[in-house]
Amino acid sequence: MAQETRNDEHLAALMRAAQSGDGRAYARLLEQLVPRLRHIVRAQRQFLQAPDVEDVVQDVLLSLHAVRATYDPRRPFMPWLLAIVRHRLADAARRHARRAGDETQVGESLVTFSPHQPNMEPETHHDPEALRRAIQELPPGQREAIEMVKLRELSLKEAAAVSGTSIGALKVAVHRAIGTLRKALVKN
Repeated sequence: MAQETRNDEHLAALMRAAQSGDGRAYARLLEQLVPRLRHIVRAQRQFLQAPDVEDVVQDVLLSLHAVRATYDPRRPFMPWLLAIVRHRLADAARRHARRAGDETQVGESLVTFSPHQPNMEPETHHDPEALRRAIQELPPGQREAIEMVKLRELSLKEAAAVSGTSIGALKVAVHRAIGTLRKALVKN
C-alpha cells in the first residue's frame, strides 16, 4: 500500500508540473501511465482483443489531455484518472454493444442469390478509398469534426473539448462535411 501511495504522489507531482507547463513532466506522466492503463483496461474488460485495449487506452489519454486542467492538485491523482478510465470503458462497452447489435450471424443459406443487384444505384456502391480522399479534401475544420465525431466516435462534448470549439459549431461543421462528402461521392 505504501508503494501505491508513493506512486500516486509521484504521478500527482508529474501532473502538477504538467499543469504548470512542463512538457517533459507531461511526457513522463504519459509514458508511465500507458502500461498501467493497459493493465487496468485488460483487468476490467478481459474479453477485449489487444487492438480494442489500445483503443480504450488511447481514448483515456485523449480524455486526460482534454480535461487535464480539471485535475485538483490537492487531491490524489489515481482516483481522478480512474474516473476517466471508467467513463471510457463505459463508452467502449456501448460501442461494442452497438457493433454487436448490428451484426447478424448467418448460417448456410438454402437460397441462391444472384451476384448482380439489379436495382442498385451507382452511388450506393461503397468505395473506402474514394471516401478517404473525399475526407482529405474537406476544409480542415470539417475534416477534424468528421474524424472526431464520426470516425473516432467521440461525443459532441468530448470533441468540442478536444478541438476547442463549441458544440454548436461542431454540429454545423459535421453537417456541412456530410453534405460535402455526399456530393463528392455521388460524382465519383
